[in-house]
Amino acid sequence: MSRRIPSSKGPVRTFEALPSARGSRAPFAESWWGREWLRALEESSLDSGRLQRGRTYARGGAVGQVTVAPGSAAAPVKGSRPAPYRSRVLVEQLTDRQWDRLLDVIAERAANIAALLDGEMPAALADDAAAAGVPLLPGPRGLDPECSCPDWGYPCKHAAALCYQLARLLDRDPFVLLLLRGRGERELVDELGRRSTARAAAEAAAYAATAGAVPAAPPARASDPAADAFASRVELPPLPAPPVLPERPGRGPALVDTAVPEPGVDPAALELLAADAATRAHHMLAAALATHHADTAPPAPLTEWQDAARLAAARPTREVFARISASCGRTPGELAAATRAWRHGGAASLEVLEEAWSPPTALLERARAMLKDDWPEDIPLPRLRTWRNRWTVEGRGTQLRYGRDGRWYPYTKDGTAWWPAGPPDPDPAVVLTSVLHLEASSRAPAPQRVPEGQHASAEPGMRRTRPPAPGR
Repeated sequence: MSRRIPSSKGPVRTFEALPSARGSRAPFAESWWGREWLRALEESSLDSGRLQRGRTYARGGAVGQVTVAPGSAAAPVKGSRPAPYRSRVLVEQLTDRQWDRLLDVIAERAANIAALLDGEMPAALADDAAAAGVPLLPGPRGLDPECSCPDWGYPCKHAAALCYQLARLLDRDPFVLLLLRGRGERELVDELGRRSTARAAAEAAAYAATAGAVPAAPPARASDPAADAFASRVELPPLPAPPVLPERPGRGPALVDTAVPEPGVDPAALELLAADAATRAHHMLAAALATHHADTAPPAPLTEWQDAARLAAARPTREVFARISASCGRTPGELAAATRAWRHGGAASLEVLEEAWSPPTALLERARAMLKDDWPEDIPLPRLRTWRNRWTVEGRGTQLRYGRDGRWYPYTKDGTAWWPAGPPDPDPAVVLTSVLHLEASSRAPAPQRVPEGQHASAEPGMRRTRPPAPGR
């Protein structure tokens, strides 16, 4: 996502901290535009747990004085440390051309201006603005949260608390949203007044023209094609509509039973590669049609080993696994671990499986502090043995590995080998909790079905002592 740089110019409004509403179940937004703001936040979040903690922070009065300026809103948010963190959310500002269209849309109906001044935003106004190409409300991924805390979540709980508090402010005054989009209330009211006056004068002139008062024609002048083209400000024609994303990728050709194989051509392998190419093309088209695609860097090309792990993860059959294992020069165990890593996080997860590296000491210290802050008070924090980017829980077959992508990856031990055990997360407390829970559940006795009329003690219970090896 591109970084939205807030403007240093323009009006600034400051709102005092809202009182604590701890224990309240009232929604943060009653208005439709406030709910749309929260929908943009919640649909872009990567962690519902952080949103829940953000709501708790907001209701508990942790958000201090909120400062709203064109393109950004900021506030101090109290966390577990004595000094509050500085949280901010950035919103993309409208361009001058978009503002011109939006002001025309608002001024077109006098009821729009009256509603805004009365603290309301008509739903029809947002629809008309969208039809004019102006996104009045931010959509998913339209909010860019920042925070000075060590949590790299998107968003962290402190920035989430600020966003929830902003929903309350938007509920009370829709001009807060317009200020975030780039212009203040006084400027907008003055400009809307001028446009309303100009519109009324134009309507009066049109009425006079229909009544017979025809204005004099302008004097003729010599034609200047270049000047005429420049003065017309003709916009470029719109781009063609993007293609429609199919519901599912194509299946590819059937070659095994219908085609006569050429010498050296394996129909089964060719079928597999064609189906895989169709699936990858479907994913690439979906990414190209996604919001903010132009701001997203293209993924790096895969190495042969990465592509082998990807293909084994995408086509999990014994035949595919055996053929890839035999042709890539790796043992079945190595491919099984790589396949599991790929399913949990793609190329970044595969890199964590195979590479040990040394993160900066300050970064690991911040992560330890975040782990301590977020760990439940009623549960003892396990002792961790650190080696490079790996934290191993002493006395347990569990481990956390830190990736170059800024996320923590859970691992469990099976015999003498470490295996990827789940998806990554920027918060080490989230990962450590999940992997310890996984280990505890794998050691618990498996439930038995006891035939009717027999006692549970008739047969000894089966205990599962380790997770199954991948690929089995």
